[in-house]
Parts: sequence; structure tokens; C-alpha cells
Amino acid sequence: MRRRLLLASAASLPLLPLAPRAVAQPDPLNAAPVRGPRDLPYPQRAEVQEFIDGLVQTHGLERGWLERVLAQGRYSEPAERLTTPARASPAARNWLDYRARNVDERRIRDGVAFFRQHRDTLARMSAQYGVPEAIAVSIIGIETVFGRVMGSFRTIDVLLTLAFDYPRRAALYREELAHFLLMCREMGLDPASVRGSFAGAMGMPQFMPGSVRRYAVDFDGDGRVDLTRSTDAIGSVGSFLAGHGWQREHPVQFAARADRSVVETLGRGIRAQYRWADVAALGVSIAPSARLDDDARVLLLDLPLVTPNGEEATEYRLGTVNMSALLHYNRSYFYGVAVAELAEAILARSIA
Repeated sequence: MRRRLLLASAASLPLLPLAPRAVAQPDPLNAAPVRGPRDLPYPQRAEVQEFIDGLVQTHGLERGWLERVLAQGRYSEPAERLTTPARASPAARNWLDYRARNVDERRIRDGVAFFRQHRDTLARMSAQYGVPEAIAVSIIGIETVFGRVMGSFRTIDVLLTLAFDYPRRAALYREELAHFLLMCREMGLDPASVRGSFAGAMGMPQFMPGSVRRYAVDFDGDGRVDLTRSTDAIGSVGSFLAGHGWQREHPVQFAARADRSVVETLGRGIRAQYRWADVAALGVSIAPSARLDDDARVLLLDLPLVTPNGEEATEYRLGTVNMSALLHYNRSYFYGVAVAELAEAILARSIA
């Protein structure tokens, strides 16, 4: 089974809602799935036929091809189990534990090597998209340990399972399944050969199919996109962050002094939507040496932790629009701050 994911660089249109089978039927992307018999091939399930109808009517895909492809899909119990949130343990809510796992000596060391090996590509990405080289290196390091852990699940199995046997986020995964099928048809891929994570993410940057179609780029100019290769992965990370509002030569975050009441007032979203002057007026402060315009848009991040003495505490960060771009990659505050801090460590070691 070939492992390389070869993706063409053709421009793709935003995915449109899939048309329902009849006026009285719900939109197959948005309808809650009805669990069907798992011993039936997926195309024999009524809700899957409605999904196929929508792709045929809205996107002109061939019904026979869709049915043949989806008939190859199999329910993946591991994908459903691993995607289902477990009851949060103290470690899961401990920023110090998360940081120790992701901003560790091995990732810093390997990140420096990756940075030096791909220095020219990283510099070109940064010049084109305005994203610092170390940020792209950090994302690839945290996502797949620089390409060493890209996932071995068949993507067609994962997306079918999560679209039709996982009610919790069915609408999201039906949309990603539609993107995946369109991606494979546009790019001449065998859907059964594509592999990735248990959640359907692919390649070194772990893009979901919708992100592949919107942001993946042919950065080495060979006429195709291969997200298992460093050059296209680096360019695609830059493309993604620029597409989500990354600002060139703008900070990402600041250590902040705040309290829980401010977090409750502002909320815990991922958009930098508040003026810094307004947030400061609520009692949030950053180091006097940190320069930030009053009109700069920010968000406040709270990072719960457990000290080595077993005491619960919280660290705070003031995030900018660039932190917001990172949170569009992964909505976890832990993730966004870890990416920023790993990037700082890699950069410092690279120029030492």
C-alpha cells in the first residue's frame, strides 16, 4: 500500500452544502447520522446514499465511482474510540505536563537540525507568507515529530466511521469526507491508499482534507503537492497561517498577569477580537518592556497547571492575532503556547 500522499496544486472552491435527496430530506452534511448495521457496506446505508446524492448533484461526481470507493471503507473502532474525549485527568489539564511532553530536549534538538537542513526553504516560506521559520518548524515538530509519526490509519475508514458512526461531530466529518473525496478525484489519488491519523489528518503538517484543498501548496514546483515531503509541508504551513491572518513581524504572545474573572468576562474563544487598551483596563498587565499598540487585537489565554507540590494554579498569556492563527490550527491553548515556546527554543539554539 503506497504511503506517499501526492496532491495536485489545483485551486479549489469552497465546499458547498450537499443537496438533499428530496425536499423533505435533511441536508446530508448537517443531518445527525442514524447508526446503520455495521455489517452492511457503507453505500447500502440510506444516510450514505443521501450523502452520495448530494455529491453527485452539487459537485458532479460520478455515482458509480463514489459507491465503489465508499464500498472499500470499513468501520474503524480505534478511530471512534481514540476520537471520543476521555474523562479529563489532572494531567490532561496540567500545562506543565503538556509543555514537558512537547517542548522537550529531543524536539528542540531535532528542530534545530530540521531548521538547518531546510534553511533555504524556510527562508523562502517566511519571505512569501511572513511566518517565522521557527514557527513552521515547531508546528511540524509537534504535529509529527518532523515527519516520523504521520499516522497509519486508512483515511477513508476514519472519515466514514466518524461521519456516519460518530454522532458527536458528524457534520464536521461529513464535510471532511466530502472534501477528501473531492480531493482524491481532483488530484488523481486512490482513496484507499491515503493514510493518516485516527482523526483524518494527513502528512507532515497533519492537514485535514479541507485544509489540504484550501491551503496546501506545491512549494517545490514539481507540479504536485506532497505533504509527506518537507518542502511542500513547510510552504503549506506558511500558507495556512497566512490564510488565517498571520501578521508579518508581529509578536505571538506575552506572559500576562490576570485572574479568572477577566477570563470569564472575555470568554475562551480563539479569535483576537479585543483591543489591548480595553483588556488592560480590566486589570491585565504585561511586562513594561513589552510594546503593544492600544488598538492591537488580543485574546487572553488561561493555562491551568499543577505545581510539583500538588498545588493548582494558572498561568496566563496575552495572545495576538498570530496566536489566533495558531489556534485555528489547533484550538487548544496548550497547543498554541507550546508551538510559540518551542519555536523560541529552536530559534535560540539555531543562532547560538
